[in-house]
Amino acid sequence: MALQPPRLDRIKTPDDLKRFTLPELSGIAEELRQFIIRSVAANPGHLGSSLGVVELTVALLYVYSPPEDHIIWDVGHQAYPYKILTGRREAFDTNRRYRGLCGFPLRSESIYDCFGTGHSSTSISAALGMATADRLQGRKNHTVAIIGDGALTGGMAFEALNNGGASNTDLLVILNDNNMSIDPNVGALKEYLLDISTSPRYNHLKDKVWAFLSASPFKRKGLRNFTQNLNQALKGALLKGSNLFEEFGFRYFGPIDGHDAEYLAMILKDLKAIPGPKLLHCITEKGHGYAPAIQEQTLWHAPGKFDYETGIRLADKSSEAPRYQDVFGRTILDLARNNPRIVGITPAMPTGSSLSILMQELPDQAFDVGIAEPHAVTFAAGLAVEGYIPFCVIYSSFIQRAYDQIVHDVALQNLHVIFCLDRAGLVGDDGATHHGVFDLAFLRPIPNLTLCAPADEYEMEAMLRLAATSCGPWVVRYPRGNALGKSAQHDTTDLKRGRARVLSDRSNCEAAFLTLGTVYKNALEARTRLENEGLTLAHYDFRFLKPLDETLLRDIASRYRYLFTVEDGVLAGGFGATVLETLQGMGLAQMPQLYRFGIPDLFVPHGTIAQLQYDCGYSPERLAEQVSTILRAKTTPDA
Repeated sequence: MALQPPRLDRIKTPDDLKRFTLPELSGIAEELRQFIIRSVAANPGHLGSSLGVVELTVALLYVYSPPEDHIIWDVGHQAYPYKILTGRREAFDTNRRYRGLCGFPLRSESIYDCFGTGHSSTSISAALGMATADRLQGRKNHTVAIIGDGALTGGMAFEALNNGGASNTDLLVILNDNNMSIDPNVGALKEYLLDISTSPRYNHLKDKVWAFLSASPFKRKGLRNFTQNLNQALKGALLKGSNLFEEFGFRYFGPIDGHDAEYLAMILKDLKAIPGPKLLHCITEKGHGYAPAIQEQTLWHAPGKFDYETGIRLADKSSEAPRYQDVFGRTILDLARNNPRIVGITPAMPTGSSLSILMQELPDQAFDVGIAEPHAVTFAAGLAVEGYIPFCVIYSSFIQRAYDQIVHDVALQNLHVIFCLDRAGLVGDDGATHHGVFDLAFLRPIPNLTLCAPADEYEMEAMLRLAATSCGPWVVRYPRGNALGKSAQHDTTDLKRGRARVLSDRSNCEAAFLTLGTVYKNALEARTRLENEGLTLAHYDFRFLKPLDETLLRDIASRYRYLFTVEDGVLAGGFGATVLETLQGMGLAQMPQLYRFGIPDLFVPHGTIAQLQYDCGYSPERLAEQVSTILRAKTTPDA
């Protein structure tokens, strides 16, 4: 990598940043921006969001003093500038790599990361808790929550605003308003913020007021009293109706330019002197300072590798197979073309889930509800009550936020809603906050649900079509990334609810693999390795966790002494646990010995999927190694 910019070299901690003058902050911000662009070009990560907060980060660390002061980033994919300025610049080339820096704030990584984030809309609640703790203990520390990228559409953010505005807690919320999440923001809140940011009369007078407040003697002495008297009158007179944040009890400031580091530092320094809950509205641009990232903001949210000089993205040619998300997108489009009552719903992930394919051709049958998973589920339930067939596509790790709605609003009423859980299983570089490994375990106890996991893209399409013509709630879970391709093509006409598939039925062996989902290929490769050692195993792909194919399972239990379950999810309560419970309830004369492979009782960090599956013990090589050890031990004379 090229030599680091000289000023950035001298910033190891936020205290080092404070040694520079205000006029130097813009230059530091530009050096930081170029460092991030060069780094992410070579080592892929979240680019657009981080570029949008460079100046804001510089100003925050110039004014505030973490770890004594608390700075909390909502979602956290925009925290690259913060990581670099808080002692992690030299290690930044390990970002999102196995055993390297996490792509999100992580408390165990740095004393400057005061709260771990990765999901949306949590920052204000956490900040209010920390600020309240400071108040209760008489500490004079400051707490700042930065929320943006559509996170304010999450209901939890409004719960926190409602609670925080009614308190006397010293808290600053910074609204990083870039009109984007990953895709463009949607909904009434977006239009409300746009009204504020584009009101000519308000902005003209606001600029005059801020210029006046920045001049002596009001810069210090008269600021507090003056703002108290002027704020409400100014906003109430010039904006349409009352200011939403003022109604919540937050003193509102802005909107201001979020890309002027020097001006931001001055404003933040002034706001430190104002007690109580405050909100600063900053207008920023996702991808700011890098033309390709501005022109295609959704694409450059996380662009993969690219050429720094030209901005040309370097295509990944490792697989020509379709992505699972695109299989979903094309299938639901075909279904919706033939049935106007089929609709798609996503909470702010139309591109990431490929629901955008349906949106482009049949926009009246596709809905982006913003970052609001609980609302998405109950919205789907309402549509289902009226005879529609909603496909609610949500990332597996995000469906956790809507558990009550699945139970109470969908399953209890046995409504025909199809949940398409994208990014199920280990997802790789995004790490612990994004792995979709709990869904099978926490959904299995819910009555009326059908739970299935395709082995490949052919089964996935067949399951989606079967779900559309069935009844009651369905869950179809599938992983991130590319499918298996033409080499895995097989007949799916035999796919029926609750029926497993026989991959290899052997009469001359004592052991069998039982798999669920795309990890069947891990067992398939492990079988090949074991056969090279002279060990033969049968193989059954169960397809459905609920209902489980008990007829086939009983037959398997009567024929094999050793069963090995493999799943891409947690072992506690998952597929292997279901098999064990079912076997125990069968009253068999002799139980086979069952060994379960999946994710143990821990949070899995970030790394490639292959590395993480190896660590968890169900990569092909680890499966072969462990099964070989077990079977050879059982066949020794002393066994």
